[in-house]
Amino acid sequence: MSDLHLNNHHRDTLSALFAHPTSHNIRWVDVVSLIGAVGEVEEKHDGRFRVTIGAETEVFDRSHGKDISMEQTTDLRRMLTHAGLGPDSGKEPGSED
Repeated sequence: MSDLHLNNHHRDTLSALFAHPTSHNIRWVDVVSLIGAVGEVEEKHDGRFRVTIGAETEVFDRSHGKDISMEQTTDLRRMLTHAGLGPDSGKEPGSED
């Protein structure tokens, strides 16, 4: 993942996902943009989204409001952490090695 080139918007979204206390206003469109930068996101015909980050793939329902749910935040934290991104990755997200 060292070849990632995240823009400031993506880094802000990543920081918000790992913020404590958990942020309750992380926009769905920002998350989709971040996932597109670090993995793959595919909108399915039923309105659900297949998300692949690293070796993990999960299907998410589109958020009912503009912000993601606490459950989605938890799932995304797990996926991002397993892919080597997050607070314990030992590097700033998006930084070059």
